[in-house]
Amino acid sequence: MRAPFTSRARGAVAAGGAPEAPRGLSLRIPSWRPSGVPARSLAVFTRQFATMMDAGVPLVQCLGVLGEQEKGPRLRGAILAVRAEVEGGSGLADAMRRHPDAFDGLYTNMIAAGESGGILDTILKRLAACIETNVKLRRQVRSALTYPVAVVAIAAAVVGVILWKVIPTFAVLFEGVGATLPLPTRLVIAASDSLVALLPAIAAAGLGGSAALRWFRTTRRGRRLGDAAMLRAPVVGAILRKIAVARFCRTLSALFGSGVPILEGLAITAGTAGNAVVEEAVMTTRAAVERGESMSGPMRATGVFPVSVVHMIDVGETTGALDAMLAKVADICEEDVDAAVAGLMTLLEPILIALLGVVVGGIVVAMYLPIFDLIGELAR
Repeated sequence: MRAPFTSRARGAVAAGGAPEAPRGLSLRIPSWRPSGVPARSLAVFTRQFATMMDAGVPLVQCLGVLGEQEKGPRLRGAILAVRAEVEGGSGLADAMRRHPDAFDGLYTNMIAAGESGGILDTILKRLAACIETNVKLRRQVRSALTYPVAVVAIAAAVVGVILWKVIPTFAVLFEGVGATLPLPTRLVIAASDSLVALLPAIAAAGLGGSAALRWFRTTRRGRRLGDAAMLRAPVVGAILRKIAVARFCRTLSALFGSGVPILEGLAITAGTAGNAVVEEAVMTTRAAVERGESMSGPMRATGVFPVSVVHMIDVGETTGALDAMLAKVADICEEDVDAAVAGLMTLLEPILIALLGVVVGGIVVAMYLPIFDLIGELAR
């Protein structure tokens, strides 16, 4: 068995020097988006920080200017506090670690690697690109899920209003004229009567079920079951899996290429994948790497990562260019996600519109059938 990450575990940043990762970095698994600080705002701050550092502006002055112009109160306060601590003699990474609500473990570890290697501007550019990519992936998740959920919710609301307000009026009309109702009409009126009679119970059950589901999702078991179900969902599940894999590979490539040790990088990236199943698979891989195994074997054994991804990572381990291969895997997965989301939206739009038309049109036809019968009888 080959022993991976012996020389590269301490990291090479580029074709040049290989700064050793700083000691004492935390293994706490962070979430990608710190509480109260939008990832987009953090990406803009990091990009501007990198540009100013590259232009030769002193560190304290960079933090002062960026802090004063930041509109978000949490990020603004954190930047200005970091500026004061750096001005007082603290290291940038150490100062940022005191503000985990704005700068998570991924951020501070990469900053520490940049400080240690004297390449802070390069690391900031890489970090900004990493955050921007994750923001893009998050938008793609919303695109894949929001549209169908919104259309179904609107359809349910429209049908509910029709059953609640419109159908009872037709029912009274039909009862007044003593019309014989066909089966579709009777079914629609029965559904309307049930909705009106059980509306308070339905509303209470919906609110209670929603609250119970949200609580269950906050538990470890609930999150895992929910994430596993999403990965198994038809069409959308494949997109979500690729998004999680792309996020994992992009983040690990940035960390590993910045000089963060591989074990620490795996612990950090486990929390950035955005899926409990992928997180468990990454931590399982980390445990195997800690025992001296390669990454590709344990990743293949988890069954979470696509075979092509595992194969490319295996090639990266063999050639000693794992960070570059991880970045390539992320590029491929993101391209696949772009194509899949575009195809899904193109396919879903006519299907959902047709479904909404069938449901609403079916109700309308069912209510007009007795009227057609009455007109036919009057015409005789």
